[in-house]
Amino acid sequence: MCLSVQWLHDICEMNGWEHRRSPIIWRELLDRGGKGLLLGGVNDFLEYAQHYYGITSMMLSEEMLDIAEENLQAHIEIEKEQEEIKSLIKPLQIWITSASASICYQLIPLLASGEVFGMTTEISIHLLDTDQCKDVLCGIVMEAEDMAFPLLRSISEHTEIDEAFIQADIIIVLDDVLLNREVQSLENYIREVSEICQVYAPLIEKNAKSGVRVISSGKTFVNLKAMMIMTYGQSIKPENVIAVATSWESAAKATLARKLNMNAAGVKDVIVWGNITGCNYIDLSHAKLYGYDCAIWGPANFTRPLLSMIYDSEWIHSEFLSAQSSLSSRVSHCVGMLPAHAVATVLKYWYHGSPPGEIISVGIPTKGQFCIPEGIVFSMPVRFQNGNWEVMTELEINETTQEVLGRLAHELIQEKLIALKKIKEMHPYGADKNTSKKYLWKPCLLAHFSQSCLEEKMLKIPIL
Repeated sequence: MCLSVQWLHDICEMNGWEHRRSPIIWRELLDRGGKGLLLGGVNDFLEYAQHYYGITSMMLSEEMLDIAEENLQAHIEIEKEQEEIKSLIKPLQIWITSASASICYQLIPLLASGEVFGMTTEISIHLLDTDQCKDVLCGIVMEAEDMAFPLLRSISEHTEIDEAFIQADIIIVLDDVLLNREVQSLENYIREVSEICQVYAPLIEKNAKSGVRVISSGKTFVNLKAMMIMTYGQSIKPENVIAVATSWESAAKATLARKLNMNAAGVKDVIVWGNITGCNYIDLSHAKLYGYDCAIWGPANFTRPLLSMIYDSEWIHSEFLSAQSSLSSRVSHCVGMLPAHAVATVLKYWYHGSPPGEIISVGIPTKGQFCIPEGIVFSMPVRFQNGNWEVMTELEINETTQEVLGRLAHELIQEKLIALKKIKEMHPYGADKNTSKKYLWKPCLLAHFSQSCLEEKMLKIPIL
């Protein structure tokens, strides 16, 4: 049954009628098995209810009206209170640049599911891109709204750059440049990235919250984007700007797991050093295996050193290095699932902490850790705890690795100098004596570099 006082009032007012009897109209609910009959007045209703259902009441019409009014007022007050409580719970404001990219499409469900920030944290997502991409952004917005994520307070598209990063808690920078060395030089692409960051950084300072966290991701110049945002945004906290290396870390673990015929989730502590989307070094010296089926096994937390389990050392120095070339190609050409998962994983660790004892590779501002020159963004091993990251400086690295880090730093220094227009073109490692004296170490063997570094001529390093 349902009460329709307003319906009766509107009908009478529309037709100029007057009603003098009880303004209560009852109708059987069809979805409860009723016939949908309209019953006017309490007497008719009680007679009907008693005849069909054996239910009656001694309550007068006036009492019923009073109760209905009280229920209505209570309902209004409860709704108002819930709205006030909801307004006090401010959602995390997440801005995503170049949001028409495929990674964004894969990232939104991960952010809105509750797995990243927790099942009680609401989020608002802001998609930023050029006006030419407005239709794509609108399509993403409508699809996300249709999915009705419980923790997604709102999602909106933005094409006006002046509106960018308003009240941002988190900014995910996905801007990429399509590298085509036949069209223009690497140096021009670096300057193009620098110009983008030169626009973003002041807007972040102006519009975002003071503790905003910036994550640089994408397929090109991930370290450089993080570096230039800090350079052009002096008030942005350096510890709040990082570059994501987890895609390369995950892809390397998968390659090793296939060799060992095991689940990739059991491969831990693979370190990605250096320029994430340029020349990097996959370090296996600290890698561990969990749940590996070998002659010696133990409980779930029992580990074995990875290098001790790969008895074919030649595979490491030949096939694995060759695999890194295809690994870089796979990461660069992936449709978005892998980098989206990488961004979501790093955000989850940043807010809730990484697994105890596990090594995570992240591009961070250097302060002389592992004797790496200061003032660049360099991927290195960290742990996340209490909402912050900490470099795992207790890890020991051998002399060969130390020398490799010098060459990797060279590329990042060169990119930064070109971006700041202090030099016009990339110089080979060791060619510039002043730069070498200030930043670098003696030359080292290239056996530990991925083949893709040499093939793509990112460093222009002469093979020794």
